[in-house]
Amino acid sequence: MPYGSGMRWPDHAIWWQVYPLGFTGAFPPHPAAGEGESTPVRTPGRGRTLTTLIPWLDYVVELGCSGLLLGPLFKSHTHGYDTIDYFKIDPRLGTEDDFNELVSAARQRGLRVVLDGVFNHVGQGFAPLRLAQSGGPDAAGDGADSADIGDAARWFRPGFETFEGHGDLVVLNHDEPRVGDFVTEVMTHWLDRGIDGWRLDAAYAVPPAFWRPVLARVRERHPDAWFVGEMIHGEYAAYVEESTIDSVTQYELWKAIWSSLNDGNFFELAWALERHEDYSARFLPLTFVGNHDVTRIASKLDDPDHVGQALAVLFAVAGTPSIYYGDEQAFRGVKEERFGGDDAIRPEFPTSPAELAPWGLGTYRLHQELIAMRRRNPWLAHARTEVLTLTNTALALRSTPREGVSAGAVLGASGASGASGSGACVVALLNVGPEPFDFGDVAVAGAAGLTGTADADADSGWAGIGPAAGAGVESGSTPTGVVPANSWGIWTRG
Repeated sequence: MPYGSGMRWPDHAIWWQVYPLGFTGAFPPHPAAGEGESTPVRTPGRGRTLTTLIPWLDYVVELGCSGLLLGPLFKSHTHGYDTIDYFKIDPRLGTEDDFNELVSAARQRGLRVVLDGVFNHVGQGFAPLRLAQSGGPDAAGDGADSADIGDAARWFRPGFETFEGHGDLVVLNHDEPRVGDFVTEVMTHWLDRGIDGWRLDAAYAVPPAFWRPVLARVRERHPDAWFVGEMIHGEYAAYVEESTIDSVTQYELWKAIWSSLNDGNFFELAWALERHEDYSARFLPLTFVGNHDVTRIASKLDDPDHVGQALAVLFAVAGTPSIYYGDEQAFRGVKEERFGGDDAIRPEFPTSPAELAPWGLGTYRLHQELIAMRRRNPWLAHARTEVLTLTNTALALRSTPREGVSAGAVLGASGASGASGSGACVVALLNVGPEPFDFGDVAVAGAAGLTGTADADADSGWAGIGPAAGAGVESGSTPTGVVPANSWGIWTRG
């Protein structure tokens, strides 16, 4: 188990990810009064600050989530990923008092808070960059001192290299010790103010060796802090090992989920789950079917009815699940490769949940059911998942507690007892074919193999979720038989 014999709080975490600049309506900018759409102006959130999130915290708790995974909220020029001051809340989102009020309100409800740290690159207004490019301390502004900044040019790579062709994003030189000192100071500053961890933006572009000494120093003061790196590509496990970060974003699984459903090719998903199994044995991945950088799952899927199947996989396998705000209401939105192409997936939210349209309620209730299943079976964070049945359009998965996971800490929390021999089990049956699919008794046969008991014992104590499980499934039903066309079900025991 990645964290030794005991459980850490990330093992129980389920995130509600929010892009605050979009949520509050602060970005993209809105047209000035009386002006056309072609003349947008920067607006300070139109009076909406980070406290706008507070009326939504009970909604987050009722959904079943345990924390807020917040997008960038430090002072920046535009979308937040062009940071210019890491110690100031973006004025469009209010003040540090607003931030403190939000963190306090989250704490009162038992919600964790993780911030987005953009430590690969900076915006053009970042004080050391202004100093380095101008050659004089006066240009740094914001109280910068040339004696503190020193040779500012060393903070950056030769020629002020930019990030992935974005001219406004200048890459930091991670071989420069002062950059490491600065990142350590920023992380510690906000952890001291009550947050619980950091999402490391564009971690895939940062040398993994950079993080090891930085995180070692941060953990001296905050040993329970959690760090998740954005890894769109690369060798996940090797990066985690060398960097000492706790987790990475599991883009491989995200892609396989929607792609296999669209193409009717569960072989792709089975292959991704095999790799996911290897990752999960070594660290706790951040799993998702949507985030602030991708087309929403309800739009990505060719058949919107497959959203349930995507969620079934997300919540039935190992990892720390994250739900992108609005996905739980079946929001739609397409990411486009153009300027402003993220706007549709980073929307403004209403003042309170009461203002949501009613047509997303079914998807919300489904999220609640699946998250509740996850809560009753907290061992799923480190589950071992096997493929029991596999065709292009039919898939049976069985997840069980991983050997070596602290059974007393994990299973005891859900009222179960024992370790992997306890019989705890989650079975997911998915059929995206045009005809019903008979899974036979493969799932129950597998469950019987867990305990070494007779099949009759394996048949008892099951509860079901999903259309194939039927409404109000009674205890004792089993994950066997025919799953209708384009349908799915999850059964749990233990």
